[in-house]
Amino acid sequence: MLRLEDVTIRQGDFTLHAALSVPAGAHVAVIGPSGAGKSTFLGAVAGFVPVPSGRIEWDGVDLSARSPSRRPISILFQDNNLFPHLTAFQNIALGLKPSLRVNAAEQHQIEAALARVGLSGFGGRKPAELSGGQQSRVALARVLLRARPLVLLDEPFSALGPAMKSEMLHLVRDICAQTNATLLMVTHDVNDARAIADSTILVAQGQATGPFPTAELLDNPPPVLREYLG
Repeated sequence: MLRLEDVTIRQGDFTLHAALSVPAGAHVAVIGPSGAGKSTFLGAVAGFVPVPSGRIEWDGVDLSARSPSRRPISILFQDNNLFPHLTAFQNIALGLKPSLRVNAAEQHQIEAALARVGLSGFGGRKPAELSGGQQSRVALARVLLRARPLVLLDEPFSALGPAMKSEMLHLVRDICAQTNATLLMVTHDVNDARAIADSTILVAQGQATGPFPTAELLDNPPPVLREYLG
């Protein structure tokens, strides 16, 4: 279980408070008005944003003082974090070995991850030689290979067309279900939340609250969310 116990998140002059729990294996959307702090919330869980008070726990272990690399987390940003000078294979290999010195067994793991996201045979291509959807698949393969129990998505598919975005969301959902990973996904699109998330955290007015059942929250939104959704 992911637990935020009376957490204060601070970035510059912005402050966000959170006191909530997310069950292991849950698929949770994070929504709210623009500028409300959704990415800041995710960044705090990942360890990129300071938490001056409170505790962030995973399975009862306090993560608050741990660096991002020492947290049981994989995170996927909108720009996919691919290195342009490396091949798809090498970008994925970074999830296992930053040195890129992988052995035969690890090479097999990387090839299997490429196959799982539908990119068999694409390992030798660099990001510039791939479409936007294919780049997203490479980044997702790296997340898959890391096999961390907590997966954070910060609108990684927002630049894709509707059909490709829907395909990627379903692929994420299936992978997380198969690995029993807990998923937190920041999105501005309520259709994305309905498609992938059983529950939703609302970030608004300096508070992160929930999780609430997604359908109930979106069908009967509170005033602050209703104003944002229009």
